[in-house]
Amino acid sequence: MISRFSHMVVSPEDAICRVTISRPRDRNSIHSELMIELHDFMDEVEKTSIRAVVFSGAGETHFIGGADGVEMMQLQPQEAFRFSRRIQALFNRMESSPLVLVAAIDGLCFGGGFEFAMACDLRVASLRSRIGLPEVKVGLIPGGGGTQRLSRLVGFGRALEMILSGRLYKGDEAAALGLVHLVVDHDELDEGVRILLEPVLRQPQFALSLAKRAVYAARTGSVEAGLGLESEQFSHCFEQDFFRNLMREQLKSGALTTSADISHLFPEEEE
Repeated sequence: MISRFSHMVVSPEDAICRVTISRPRDRNSIHSELMIELHDFMDEVEKTSIRAVVFSGAGETHFIGGADGVEMMQLQPQEAFRFSRRIQALFNRMESSPLVLVAAIDGLCFGGGFEFAMACDLRVASLRSRIGLPEVKVGLIPGGGGTQRLSRLVGFGRALEMILSGRLYKGDEAAALGLVHLVVDHDELDEGVRILLEPVLRQPQFALSLAKRAVYAARTGSVEAGLGLESEQFSHCFEQDFFRNLMREQLKSGALTTSADISHLFPEEEE
């Protein structure tokens, strides 16, 4: 059972949970209360049978309009540091989730909103969306991990240009640049989510979770450290019987052929 929240509408639907960030009078912006709710939600949803979470924004104009400017304008430097670390911790928590997270972007998605989207695994945007990190235009820099995730997403040079210019990109431009995986008309956003998730959710959940962990390891540390973690996650796959049973079925049906002696794999047929 997932709790009711003050700033989110949570709608579980079989294997998928849809979450609408609902602060329409505040551009669906992220403030401290919403951060707490999102942490609590992630803890709760991971204890259920849900396999994917789809995030969207309430209303017609904003996905998430950054971090809450009214809250931030009242911060002193040390408070700003702590605010930045809190929102970074939230996005790290999202990224580390074993579930598949999808950002369904329609409308404005900038600053902390785009940092939120980058903490998701998959992103679909409408053509009318506007996406970017425009913090320099208001005398700030990204503080929720944007300087780090964007450079890993599109490369150092492109990320530097985007952040220094503060430019927002239309949905089709965002797709061409690799900011989102898919762009659709605004009334086809649900279909875009389906297109992204359908092939993913055919796969066993444990494999998705292990694959996520290994891929994200490529963004931190050395290649050698990443390879070590990959081997570790690979070995965990063999704690399950999924692969072994699949190979046995294919060998028995003839879909998989081999020159090896496999009689010991089917001892029941020798009895």
